[in-house]
Amino acid sequence: MTAEPPTNAPPDATRRAPSIVLVATGDGKGKTTAAMGTVLRALERGWEVCVVQFVKSGKWNSGEAALLTKLGAEWHTMGDGFSWEVDDLERSAEVARAAWEVAKEAVSSGRYQLVVLDEVTYPINWGWIDGGDVARTISGRPAKVNVFVTGRDAPASVVDVADTVTEMTNVKHAYQAGIRAAKGIDF
Repeated sequence: MTAEPPTNAPPDATRRAPSIVLVATGDGKGKTTAAMGTVLRALERGWEVCVVQFVKSGKWNSGEAALLTKLGAEWHTMGDGFSWEVDDLERSAEVARAAWEVAKEAVSSGRYQLVVLDEVTYPINWGWIDGGDVARTISGRPAKVNVFVTGRDAPASVVDVADTVTEMTNVKHAYQAGIRAAKGIDF
């Protein structure tokens, strides 16, 4: 089936917002990748950027952390790792709560023009941090602070305060064929 190119322009945007909230959710690949692309744009514009990672641990040595830190992003990899690889989930919950305190301060401080809350949806959905507090913090942020939230199953409280929500849908994934995560592609 061949699609026709659009002939009508999208609706005109009528105002500028001092900041926006973006959410990348869903079961498909690309949520963190989308956020990191936004981090690159923000750094190029001279913005102060803070990234707080809620699940990923320092064991991953992600390429984005190394590069974006060199480019000026403040980086906090505070996770305890994948839940199925952790022996003490209560410790993981404590780690997530500590990460939320760092993230909450970053959002509320007004120091940053972009704060990424990478994989924050998981500790919210597991009951480790209060989704209402996350939503209130995002809603009450200083005017110039943009927030990018990533993770599967974004809770309604977060979706409700967002300006843009994108759901990544998994059509096919290399993991399903038994292919391991690859440096440069997945981390």
